[in-house]
Amino acid sequence: MAGIYLHIPFCKQACHYCDFHFSTNLDNRASIVAAITEELVLQRDYLQGERVNTVYFGGGTPSLLSEAELNGMLDTLYKTFPVNTGAEFTLEANPDDLTKDKLASLRRSGINRLSIGIQSFDDAVLKFLNRAHNATLASQCVVDAYDAGFENISIDLIYAIPDQTEAVWEENIQKALNLNPQHISSYSLTIEQKTAFGRWAAAGKLRPVDDDLAGQQLQVLVGRLEGAGFDQYEVSNFALPGFQSRHNSSYWKSEAYLGVGPSAHSYNGAHRQFNISNNSLYLKALQAKTIPATREELTREDQINDYLLTTLRTAWGADLTHIFNTWHYDVPTTHGPYLNDLLRSQYASLDNNILRLTRRGKLLADKIASDLFLLTP
Repeated sequence: MAGIYLHIPFCKQACHYCDFHFSTNLDNRASIVAAITEELVLQRDYLQGERVNTVYFGGGTPSLLSEAELNGMLDTLYKTFPVNTGAEFTLEANPDDLTKDKLASLRRSGINRLSIGIQSFDDAVLKFLNRAHNATLASQCVVDAYDAGFENISIDLIYAIPDQTEAVWEENIQKALNLNPQHISSYSLTIEQKTAFGRWAAAGKLRPVDDDLAGQQLQVLVGRLEGAGFDQYEVSNFALPGFQSRHNSSYWKSEAYLGVGPSAHSYNGAHRQFNISNNSLYLKALQAKTIPATREELTREDQINDYLLTTLRTAWGADLTHIFNTWHYDVPTTHGPYLNDLLRSQYASLDNNILRLTRRGKLLADKIASDLFLLTP
């Protein structure tokens, strides 16, 4: 099974923390949408005939799309790729876009899963983050989405926000749970250099939350969500049974996916492909019917390390037998003492040769994975 990701590179305004590729100039939106549609056709062979099981509109802000723009891309996608009946169609949305008319439009288009960028239910925090919505809209849009017939809703929350108290963070979690979503994604606020927060931090105007406090807030979240029946199936992602993001899970399971649009990435096991992160150059290339992408052939080392980095973040863990059978890399032999330390310190478990990180271990998932990497001299 394969997935398709469509990057919609437009936003009404720039959030102070975001370093994804987007533009607040919407003048060429129609041309970019046409170019993304054209790229779908040009990339028809990338997935080598695999059936598409997930489609994900990300960004940027895909909820800015009109019904006609969304339907045009979907019509081309259906004509170009074999799409499974019952495929997951996710669209990222901002609360301020989700009017009742908009929600009805998305339902008509066939979107069956919403990922809503709420981030916080606190007006002061939303203003600090430079979000376009307020706390009232944050809650109301979820209620309206249910009323519109959506039955698979994910909401995003951000923690490790400077000066946010533990009480405010716990209140945010409870407000999220009160809305009865099927899925919650929660990310630690990171200060990226080329963002407003990055500039503030460089000037000494913003002090990031230290790692220990961020870890404590994540642990509070895990405990509250597990108590409410959610499974932490990936470090930052929690779902009720049966509601894991099929699209994102395909990334972590190393399944093939095609990314279209400026800055989108693609992967088919043998190589990765990176589209240019520039709207004007992307548009110019597609008007000439070329794909403005850089391709990276993956070495054996790349494939092993990618597998470790992604799977150790998940509840499924890393299958050490699969690593040996596929790439002839014997992790237990190469890293025996280190693995024993992980098990003894209760950072990980090893059952049937599947290495899984514990709740404590997931706080160090990326470091543990890098410690197990194959490193070519």
